[in-house]
Amino acid sequence: MIKKEDITGIILAGGKSSRMGTDKGFLELNGKLFIEYSISALQPLVSQIMIVSNNSDYDAFGLKRVKDIIKNSGPLAGIYSGLHQSKTAYNLVLSCDIPLIKKEILEQLIKAQDGYSDVIQIVSNEKQMPLIALYKKTCEAPFYKLLQNDERRLHVAINQCKVKNIVLNSEFETFTENINTPEELEKIANESKN
Repeated sequence: MIKKEDITGIILAGGKSSRMGTDKGFLELNGKLFIEYSISALQPLVSQIMIVSNNSDYDAFGLKRVKDIIKNSGPLAGIYSGLHQSKTAYNLVLSCDIPLIKKEILEQLIKAQDGYSDVIQIVSNEKQMPLIALYKKTCEAPFYKLLQNDERRLHVAINQCKVKNIVLNSEFETFTENINTPEELEKIANESKN
């Protein structure tokens, strides 16, 4: 298994959140901010955590904050910005809008590293989840090239890499739900109380 010192955690918190109407990292669930859930899940597994965001409010968490190098270009640019700043061969990338994420899910990505795959991503509810994934630092150059050619679609970038999918057991599926609307937040809040 890859050692903790060879892994950087990259939290993507730069989204526009147009459907939610507010910065999703600062949404609250059961008295804890979304970004805090991401930090808690990553912390035991990585040597450093960085937050990719142009919002200086995230400086309050005492972690390295990385600004988007290429503005308004979505998650692909966010991942690229994180990889560019990373000093480690492996990088656990996590979107800040998956509050129920568990360390055990991220651990599966690390255990699955075979030295061959560029990207190891979770598949949950039959959906590929490139925002819960382990990326090699070597993805930085091809991602940059795509962004320079105005390609912003993350799935296009992923398809140019050697990808391995980790299919989650169905009991883990709730922990990978990303929250995009006030309705989804309300639903997950009610479910997590039960």
